[in-house]
Amino acid sequence: MKTATDLVMAAKAHCREIALADADAALAAADVLIDVREADEFAAGHLQGAVHIPRGLLEFKLSGMPALQARDLNVVLYCKTSGRAALSAVSMQAMGYLNVSSLAGGYDAWVAAGKPVVTPNLPSFE
Repeated sequence: MKTATDLVMAAKAHCREIALADADAALAAADVLIDVREADEFAAGHLQGAVHIPRGLLEFKLSGMPALQARDLNVVLYCKTSGRAALSAVSMQAMGYLNVSSLAGGYDAWVAAGKPVVTPNLPSFE
């Protein structure tokens, strides 16, 4: 029986991962950056310009968003540590997307490297 880790490792073997050192150039060249984390994770902070599409809704949202239906889009995906992004990349490839990659190490690696993130400016109710 396969575990989640087994599935992630298999996905990583079948998708392109972008090293953190190459991330700035890859993001600049991307047509779309997709954050596949959950809503609370995205709200706590995300990469500038990211479109939020949770992993569990990815295939449905892609099918329902005309701007994301071109199969030749240059797509970069990320999640917390890169597992969900790798699984998402493989799903997108199965849907026919040709230029999909995943950010190695995900959001956590990005933050650890001191790279900028967008955080909401929520009002204080105190």
